[in-house]
This record gives sequence, C-alpha cells and structure tokens, in this order.
Amino acid sequence: MDFTPTEEQGAAQELAARIFGDLATHERLASAGTGTDGELWKALCAAGLPGAVEEIGLVGLVLLAEEQGWVTAQVPFAASCVFGLLAVARHGTDEQRARLLPDLRDGTAVATGAFPPTGHVRAGADGLLTGTVAWVPWLRDATHVLVPDQEAALWLVPVPASGAGAGSTSGAGSTAAGAAVGAAVAVEPVELTAPWAAGRLVLDGARGERIGDRDACADVLTMARIVFAGLQAGVCAGSLARAVAYTSVREQFGRPLSTHQAVQLRAADAHMDTEAIRVTAYEAAWRHDEGLPAEEHALTAAWWASEAGKRVVHAGQHLHGGMGADLDHPVHRHFLWGRQLDAYLGCGTELLAELGDLIAKEEPS
Repeated sequence: MDFTPTEEQGAAQELAARIFGDLATHERLASAGTGTDGELWKALCAAGLPGAVEEIGLVGLVLLAEEQGWVTAQVPFAASCVFGLLAVARHGTDEQRARLLPDLRDGTAVATGAFPPTGHVRAGADGLLTGTVAWVPWLRDATHVLVPDQEAALWLVPVPASGAGAGSTSGAGSTAAGAAVGAAVAVEPVELTAPWAAGRLVLDGARGERIGDRDACADVLTMARIVFAGLQAGVCAGSLARAVAYTSVREQFGRPLSTHQAVQLRAADAHMDTEAIRVTAYEAAWRHDEGLPAEEHALTAAWWASEAGKRVVHAGQHLHGGMGADLDHPVHRHFLWGRQLDAYLGCGTELLAELGDLIAKEEPS
C-alpha cells in the first residue's frame, strides 16, 4: 500500500489547488451567496480537471476533492465526477460512454446523484420512474441525475433546463423533448446547511436510461462515500488551518492563544482527527483503484468523516472564540460544510450499524 501520488495525480492536485485558491476566495464566496460560482466551474473545466479524473483514478479524485473542501468551493465538482464521469465510465455501455462522457469531461453536462439509496423511487414495468427524493446536492446545477430505484438499479435521468445551472448551455427546455422531460421531472429549490445548490427531485413517470447491472449501485455508493470523505478531509484541514493562523496572532493575557496548552491540545486533537479521515479515505480509494474489496473501507472512511468531521469543525469555530460566532467569518463556512457532510454521509451510528451488518455477513456462522 503506497499513498504517494503519482506524477499525474500530483500535477492535477497542484493545478486544482491553484485554481481553487485563486478563485474560491472569501469575497467571491460571500458574493455567490448560496449559489454556484459559474466562473470557477468554467475555469476548472477549461483546465481539464473533470476529464483528468478518468486517468488519475479514485485516489486522484480524493486529492482534488480535498482541494475543493479546503476552500469550500461552491461548484458541483466532486458530485459530477463521481455520479457522472466515473459512474458512466465504469458501468456505462460503449454507446453510453461515447455519447455521455465528452460533455461530462468538458463540463457542458453536470451530473449529480440521488444517493444514498432510500427506495423512494420506483421503476414500473414500463421503465418509467415515479417518486420523490427530499434533497439532492447540486441538483439545481445538474443536467443529469443518477437515481437508484427500489431494486437498486441505476437510472440516468435528464434534468429539465430550468433546473440546470453550471452545466447548462442551451435552452433545451423550450423544445418539445425538453417540455416532455420537464413535465415528468420537477426540481424544487431546497436550501441546506451548506450552499450546495440542492433541490427536491420529483419524478412522475420520468424516463431514464439504465446504467450498469445490479452491482453498479453498490459500486457508485462506495465511490461516493470515499470521495465525500475526501471532501470532508479538505473541509477539516481548511478549518484547522484558519484556527492555527488565528490563534497564532490573537493574544490573551499578553501572549498568543496558540501558546496556551488547552488551545494546543484542542488543535492537536483536531489534527489527528483530520489525518484519520484522510488516511481512511486514501486507503479505501487505493483499494478501489486496485480492484480490491473496498465497501467496508468506504464505510470506515465515511464514519470517520461523519464523527471526526463534526469534532474538527466545532473545534475550528471554538478556537476562534467570539469571532467564530460571526456568521460572516470564513471559518463559519467550514462549520456549515462539515455539518452538511455529516448529514449527507449518514450519522455515525447508522454507518456503524451498516458496517457491522456487512462484517457479520462475511463471518462464518
């Protein structure tokens, strides 16, 4: 097991860090409100970063997701890569890959996923989908949404143009075909704890196309857990970096806060938690790239991201003292993202219960 990035992975991470760092500034994030930064998305796509994911693998995508999380960049990068690019590349037919991947690579198309599977969507005998998903991240930016049905079969459903943001380049919703899609697929805006341009997905006899076989859903869920754990690692690292910088210059009783033992211990605990999230995400991603069983490791990474992630973003806010209570302070954004990722990945007890059930099935009776 070697987590050292390859030359290609390192170059992609360096490029992502530069673009995110230059464009996802506090001022731009504040001006974007709860919406997506379209210019940042265009810059990432122009640099070829979404398309590079197929070459650098899941470990590479985790590295890029960390960079997105470090600055809490409001773009559908992680979601579109895992629910679009990797899902289609791994499980699509030759025809689907040839038709769908070019637009996903260049950002013309944006995908998201109605995950984790909840069984709220049912596919009829005619293949039409009906049901409601309470919230889907970055749905308002999406041109396609990957939906699991009651049997854990995957369907890629077009989103009407009125619900597409970052990846929408045409008025397709005004055509007859677009109107038919819009009648069967509805997107209702939903505001979450974090500004993820989410939406409520309502399907009423929607037509989608099957992606993969019965194993595809479990594989996509595994990849998503790993990637969003990587995103949480970046969120936590960014929060901790802000706390370290703040406590190094803020003085109390005539000396910097960072010299107080209680502050040092709190920061050290947050650092260890962040590293635990990172290393479990790396291990799960590495195993997946190597073709090894990774479902248990993805659950472990998700558990660390959920449980430890909460501790870290709370610590980052607390170490800022009264400034941490300011809703406009940059560290508060990390707090919101950390709590949203905790909710999205699933609370720790649920993840542990699922992990226990999975281990029990593998153990001899």
